[in-house]
Amino acid sequence: MGKKSVWALMAVMSLLFTSLAIPALAADTIKIGMYLPLTGAVAAYGSMAYEGIKIANEMEPEVLGKKIELVLVDTKSDKIEAANAMTRLLEKEKVVAVIGEAISGNSMAGNPISEAAKIPTVSPSATNPLVNQGKNYAFRACFIDPVQGEVAARFARNELKAQTAAVIIDIGQDYCVGLGNFFIKEFVKLGGKIVSTTYIQTGDQDFSAQLSAVQAAKPDIIYAPNYYTEDALMAKQARDLGIKQPILTGDGAQADPLLEIGGAAVEDMYFTGHFHKQAANTDRAKEYIKRFEEKNKKDADAFGALGADSYFLLVDAIKRAGTTDGTKVRDALAATKDFKGVSGTISMGENGNPIKSMVINKVEKGKFIYVTTINP
Repeated sequence: MGKKSVWALMAVMSLLFTSLAIPALAADTIKIGMYLPLTGAVAAYGSMAYEGIKIANEMEPEVLGKKIELVLVDTKSDKIEAANAMTRLLEKEKVVAVIGEAISGNSMAGNPISEAAKIPTVSPSATNPLVNQGKNYAFRACFIDPVQGEVAARFARNELKAQTAAVIIDIGQDYCVGLGNFFIKEFVKLGGKIVSTTYIQTGDQDFSAQLSAVQAAKPDIIYAPNYYTEDALMAKQARDLGIKQPILTGDGAQADPLLEIGGAAVEDMYFTGHFHKQAANTDRAKEYIKRFEEKNKKDADAFGALGADSYFLLVDAIKRAGTTDGTKVRDALAATKDFKGVSGTISMGENGNPIKSMVINKVEKGKFIYVTTINP
C-alpha cells in the first residue's frame, strides 16, 4: 500500500471514529427538563425552585452511571408560554422527564403535552388537585389544596380561636380560588362562620373595597390565600386602615418579596407551608440546607426545598426503574414510599399526590419563623 493510500485510510478511519464518538458522548448524559417562571408575575417561585434544583443536582449529579444535564426554559409566568416550553423540552431537547411548572394554571397547560408523550413530570409547587386529575404521568412534590385549606381552617379554629373569618380571594388564579373554597367549607364544618367573601384580580393594587367589607364584618381573622405581591399590598393597606386582625394565608405567599414589599405590615402573618429548616429532620435535608446556605448566603426556603425534592424524586425513580423509559420511570414514581426528602418523608398517594407532613410558619421580625408541624 502506497503512502497516499495509507493517509487516505487513516483519514477515513478518523472520520469514522469521530462520527461514532458523537452519539457515544451524547449517550453519556441524561437530560431532565425544567419549565419554570423566571420572569413575569410569579418569577420568584421559579427562581427559588431553580436554586433548589441546582443544589440537588450538585448533591446527586449522576444516575445510571451518566451525568444529568439540566435543560431550563422560562415560561414567563404565562400559560401559553408554559405549553410552548413543554413542547420544546420534549420535541427539541428530547428530555426524559420534566420538573415544573411552579403554579397550577401553568402546569395544567403543560401536563396534557407530557401526558401524550408518556414523559413523567414532577411539579414542585402546583397544589390544585386538577393539575394531576386524569393524568398517569403527572406527579408533584407538594401537598394539594384540599389538605392545605382544611389544615388552615383547623389552625384558625383551634389555635387562633377564630369564630368568624373574612376571606379575600384572587379569582385570577386557580390556586387561590381552590384554596379559598376548601378553607370556607372546612371552617364552616368546624362551626365557624364566614362573615365576608370578596374577590381581587392578580395585579390589583387597590384593596379598599375588599377591606371596607372586612371593616364592616369585624371578623376574628382574615384568610387571604393569594400570591405574595397581592398579600403584601393588601396587608399594608389593611394595617394603614387600622385593621388589626391576624392574616392567615397559604404557601403561595411565603416568598421573600412578601417581606420586601409588606415590611412591618406582614408581621405575624401565618402560612400553611411545605418546609421550614427548623422542622427538617432527614440527612438529605441537613446536607441540602448546609449547601444551599453556603452557596446562596440566605436561609433555605420552601420553594427551593420543593424544587430539590422534585429532582430527587425523579432521580430516585430512574434509579429504581433502571432505565429512562417514561412508563417505567412513571411506575417507579407511583411506587415511591417513605422517601427521605428535603421537605420531609414522602410517599406517593393517588393521582401522583404525595402523602407528607405540613408546617405552619409565620413572619416574625422580618423572617419566616417555624410554628408547628401537622402530620398527615
